[in-house]
Amino acid sequence: MRRALWIILGVLILDQALKIWVKTSFTLGEDLVITDWFILHFTENPGMAFGVEFGGDWGKLLLSIFRIATVVFIFIWLKRLVQREVSKGGIIAVSLILAGALGNIIDSAFYGLIFQASDAYTVAEMFPEGGGYAPLLFGKVVDMFYFPIIKGYLPDWLGGDYFIFFRPVFNLADAAISTGVGLLILNQKSVFQEETKEKEATD
Repeated sequence: MRRALWIILGVLILDQALKIWVKTSFTLGEDLVITDWFILHFTENPGMAFGVEFGGDWGKLLLSIFRIATVVFIFIWLKRLVQREVSKGGIIAVSLILAGALGNIIDSAFYGLIFQASDAYTVAEMFPEGGGYAPLLFGKVVDMFYFPIIKGYLPDWLGGDYFIFFRPVFNLADAAISTGVGLLILNQKSVFQEETKEKEATD
């Protein structure tokens, strides 16, 4: 369990340090161009992946509660996997997923309380005198990684529109979740097959 905790703690510290730096150093929409294909672009995500929103305030509240419940489930699952001594890759995979989910929950749960609202003209202040921009569980997730690796136009038979790959802007927590899911697929036999055998043995 110690390895899992170190992974979770490491991802959380790096993720939150980067988000706080971006939030308190960039105006909303500001870019820091590192290379043509690696850009830090400050944006905030009020909802699900790719900025999807639903149901207004109630939708946001339900989404935050769902995220918290999911993290509790993943944590319980991780403890079971450690107890069963599944492969190192399986433990790392689930630890990364849990760390990424926790990283984004911290934003949505607390950032509204501790930060001033960001806009295109003002850099947000941490712990502003007048209070934060939103109540508990109504904060926005900070995103910054933008990799426009390929730019061009589609063939005429596909509409001829201008396209960019990879267009979505994401954060370190998202990257941890994606990496964890990839590792989980590679270690699915260790993680899921033994669990199936365990269930069959108890039936």
